[in-house]
Amino acid sequence: MFRVMLRSKIHRATVTDSNLEYEGSLTIDPVLIEAAGMLPYEQVSVSNLNNGERFETYVIPGKRGAGEMVLNGPTARKGVKGDRIIVFCYEFFNEEELKAYKPRIVLVDENNRVKEK
Repeated sequence: MFRVMLRSKIHRATVTDSNLEYEGSLTIDPVLIEAAGMLPYEQVSVSNLNNGERFETYVIPGKRGAGEMVLNGPTARKGVKGDRIIVFCYEFFNEEELKAYKPRIVLVDENNRVKEK
């Protein structure tokens, strides 16, 4: 049996921009992508702490070290610059893998810099 568990999350990131005309996705600073163990084009779930919106999209890398967290395409309607969001990534784990299971939690500051892992 497999269970869907939280593999990693980027907690309380700040939306830095939105681009409605982009084809769709969430641009994230590669430093944060790597810290969370996510991959470009991987599916993520996002919760907006400011308005309660929840949505799924995929990750695309932005400019390294810029602290980008950009809502693109339809997701641009789910929040605005300055909103705080949580980016969740899930994975299927079997019972044996769950014995050593521990999610990777990345806490960031107001500039989307890693505070703690």
